Parts: sequence; structure tokens; C-alpha cells
Amino acid sequence: MAFRIFTVCLFLNFSVCVSQTQDSISAQNPIRDSIIDGNNLKTRTIAVKVDSTSNKNFEDLEFAKKLDEKWLEELYNNNLYDTIYKSVRELSYQPIDYPELPTDTLKKRLKELDARTPFNVAYNPALESVIKSYLKNRRKHLQKLMTLSAFYFPMFERELDNHNIPLEIKYLAIVESALKPRAKSRVGATGLWQFMFGTGKEYGLDVSSYVDERSDPIKSTKAAAKYLARLYKIFGDWDLALAAYNSGPGNVTKAIRRSGGYQNYWNIRHNLPRETAGYLPAFLANMYIFEYAEAHGFEKIKPEFALFETDTIKVKHLITLDQVAEVTGTPIETLQFLNPSYKLDIIPYIEKKDYVLRLPRNVVGNFVTHEDKIYAMAKAELAKREKPLPQFFTANASLRYRVKSGDYLGKIARKYGVRVSQIKKWNGLRSNNLKIGQRLTIYPRKPHVSGSTSTSKTTKPKPISGKVTTYTVKQGDSLWSIAQKFSGVSVQDIKDWNGISGNKLKVGMKLKIGRG
Repeated sequence: MAFRIFTVCLFLNFSVCVSQTQDSISAQNPIRDSIIDGNNLKTRTIAVKVDSTSNKNFEDLEFAKKLDEKWLEELYNNNLYDTIYKSVRELSYQPIDYPELPTDTLKKRLKELDARTPFNVAYNPALESVIKSYLKNRRKHLQKLMTLSAFYFPMFERELDNHNIPLEIKYLAIVESALKPRAKSRVGATGLWQFMFGTGKEYGLDVSSYVDERSDPIKSTKAAAKYLARLYKIFGDWDLALAAYNSGPGNVTKAIRRSGGYQNYWNIRHNLPRETAGYLPAFLANMYIFEYAEAHGFEKIKPEFALFETDTIKVKHLITLDQVAEVTGTPIETLQFLNPSYKLDIIPYIEKKDYVLRLPRNVVGNFVTHEDKIYAMAKAELAKREKPLPQFFTANASLRYRVKSGDYLGKIARKYGVRVSQIKKWNGLRSNNLKIGQRLTIYPRKPHVSGSTSTSKTTKPKPISGKVTTYTVKQGDSLWSIAQKFSGVSVQDIKDWNGISGNKLKVGMKLKIGRG
């Protein structure tokens, strides 16, 4: 989360802007960049000139000045006007009683981490407090993140390695977004890496009414890697680069000045913005817990999908995710998880743009084989949607549904035999987020009790005129693929004849098919 809203004076005139002067420092007592919360660690001497109260021309710190000169060049060369911003939750650094992790054991493990990473993973009481607090109070949350990380981390590692970025940076996405690709901060930072609108555009992330590539896991990771590489080139230290990612390079150089020239994150932390002061501890705490997850009793749970179990298809026509769900038999929630960059669950088709659909690998072949028919169906259906309401709805058939705990759009859509995109359209929803108590207008396909929003009758099968054939559902079948086997039969026909409201089928299920 980089905060690049810098004041003009910060970059144009340091002598005017810096109002705080350093205390007089004796040349015989040079500053040693070695104190971290009272502990002596990697030591480096910083030469300091004798200050004089009679000198009215205050000299800037040369190291910080050079950093600003580099960043100023980056700013104007690349038009980096916007920010990545998401405040890290406030952390308490009070001692935590957690006997399962003795301090000596923690020190040993942190030393091991420090030896194999480019980050300064050194023990200090503040970091110990954060680690033990997470282990004691956030175990369930951490376990969910570990399960989710099995899907995201392989793609992160590939892109980070391509840009020569430390692979441990993958843990930054946990601090940024809790691995939620559609996460949005209070100031508009979006995605796994929390890019602001302008920053996303600057790094090639397309943001439009239909698409937000800040939520695309692969594209946003490439952008974050490029940005972090620039920060490291400027600061030459990964801890400072992460601090700059969060608060902006200007705030880091100011903290260096105010600390008297220290260049170690832990020694300048008290001069950083409050959220940045907790940023690196949160990052290092998550790194430690993930690296020693087994030692702390966390389970390796296989996620619903691994990246290698999915594949992408370049779309050739505008299509909606609920149409894809219908023809492939894939739950809409799965498609939303695999395709988080499509804001309205609609994949547009624009020449010279490569918009792709990510699917479970086991349905990709069937989709590609029948893609001409699928796009023709999608085009015909979208043409019908130009009407205010689909033909099978009437104005007096609507109901008001009150959102309950545990509800989500896919669940409500299945309850009333409609599509997620329809609920969103009827209610002007721009995302899939719902609030408990929120009221939704629904035009149900399934019959419902008048005035009730919590119960619905079982859909009665529609009588079939003419000959009837019984079809037994096989592995890999979907309503759409079955409809293609019978001339003149649509997906909706099969649903009506068999009293089906959703798209899910079970192997061995018997379906009645009318043969005219």
C-alpha cells in the first residue's frame, strides 16, 4: 500500500519544508545503526558532521536527499500520481501470554529465517508480541488463509521469480487484502495488492465499467512486482521498500531524517505514519507463522482448486458467468472465485483486448468443442434481455427478500430459480456483497407463498405433450450438453419438465425429455 500523495514542497524544496532540526551531535560519537528495541544487531556506523547552532544554512541528510532525487525522477518519468493504500489494523505490542511458544524457541527460528531471507528478521519484543497475538487470537483466520494460499501462492511465486523479487513478498498480500481479490479499502484501493485507480492504470491494469484488473491475481501481481522492484532500486533495503509501499517514499525519507539518519526500519518506525509502524511487524509475523505452520499445529488442507487444475479461454463474444455456469454445470460461486476481475460477472469482448475466462480444467474441452453454439446461445439470450423484464416475469410477481446471516447471491438465486446477474440488475448491485437485513427485489421463477420472503414451494414439473424419453445423467453432463442431444429442446425445457430450479445435476439422476 503505497501512499504517494506527496506535498509539492517535499520534492521541490526540502530546506523550506523540513522544520525540525537535529540535536547537536558530537563527531566523537557517531550514530550506530544497531539498536532495535534495545537489542544490538547488525551494526553499521553512519558518519555525522558536527552541527552548529550558529549555522543558519541547515544541510540536508545526503543519503535521504539522494533517495528523494531518485524517487522524484521516477515520479515524473512515470506519472506516478496515485497511490496504493490500505491501512494495516492497529497492533498492540503488549506482552502476550502464550506458553506454547517460548521466547528462546522464537529467537532461534527467527534467526533461521533471517539467514535465508533478505529481510531483517531479527528478534525484538514488539515482533514477539505480534506473533504470539496472532497465534493466540487469530488461529481460525490463519488456517483459512493457509488453505486459500495453496491456490494463490504458486502464481505469486512464479511472477515474483520472473521479476527477481524475494518469494517471501507473497506474504505481503495477506497483510494487504487477506487474499481477497475483490477487497476494497475505504479509500478505494482494490485487489490482492491494493492498487489505487491511477496506480493500476500506470502499471497497465485495465479498469473499466466491466473489468477491474486490479482484482486479477496474475496481472496485479506482475504490477506489484514491478513497483516493488522500483522501490528496492531506490532504497536498497527490502524493509524500507515495504515501508515505502505502504506509506510512500516521502514518508520514509522524512522518518530517516527525523531519526537522525538511521536506516533500519525498526529504528525509524516511531517516525513513520501509525499504520506503517505496524506494517512490517504484521508482514514478518505472517511470514514466521506460515513458515513454521506445521510446528504450530496448522493443517495443510487442499483448496477446492489448485491453479494447475484450471485453464483459461480467450472469449470471442460477450458472455455472462451465469451463462457459463449453465452450459458447463459449474457453480456460479466457483466461476466468480476463478474470475474475480469481472465486476458485473460479465466478460466483455473488445477487439485488441485479451479477456479470458478461467475454468476448471475438466470442463474446458467441452466448452471449446461447442463454443460456437455457446456464443450463439449467449448472443440470442442477451438480445432478449433488452426488454425491461424477461417474458416469464410479470410486474405483480415480485417479492421483497430480506438478507439473512449466511446468505449470498448464488444461494438466493438458486432458492428462487433465477440468476445472480438478474438479482444484481433488479437491485442495481455493482458487486456481490450483501448486508444482513438488506432487502432485495426478486422476480421468482419458482412459485412462492404470497407475502413471504423466507419460504417457497417445490417447483412442480411442467406437463409434457407428446412422447417422453427418460435420460440418465452421466459423468460430465450439464443441462446445456443434455439439451444439445435433443433437437428443439432447451435448458429451460428440461428444467420445467423436471421441476429443476438450479443447474446442479447428479450422476444417475433420471430426467424426462419431451420429443414433440
